[in-house]
Amino acid sequence: MLIYINVYYGCRYIEGQYIEEKVIPVNPLSESTYLILLALYQGPLHGYGIIKEIENTSEGTYIIAPGTLYGVLKNLEKQELIETVAFEKEKRKKKTYCITVQGKGVLHSEYERYIRMINYSKIIIQGRDGKGEK
Repeated sequence: MLIYINVYYGCRYIEGQYIEEKVIPVNPLSESTYLILLALYQGPLHGYGIIKEIENTSEGTYIIAPGTLYGVLKNLEKQELIETVAFEKEKRKKKTYCITVQGKGVLHSEYERYIRMINYSKIIIQGRDGKGEK
């Protein structure tokens, strides 16, 4: 059974255009999924480029294995949150991916959820008066 915790309403105005009228049910994104969308937010990348972008930007804190990456990319394409923009046939098939407008909306929604969680955590950890435990 799938329970939707978060719903992204596809009527946001992002980058000079409206997202088509669409409601996309979204479970909270896994850490890997969030980081991959975040890497693609900056521009199109191929698989290895995504891995390096995440590793470099996080200063080595997050390292995504290729097996994890390609599984997540496949799911994100199915959900139309990313798309293939180039396909090069060399020794190895190299796909370049970019985030879709819907993907950006979901990423923004998840970012806002993280901010709410952090703010809620501060209230709990620091106490309502901001002094924390005694």
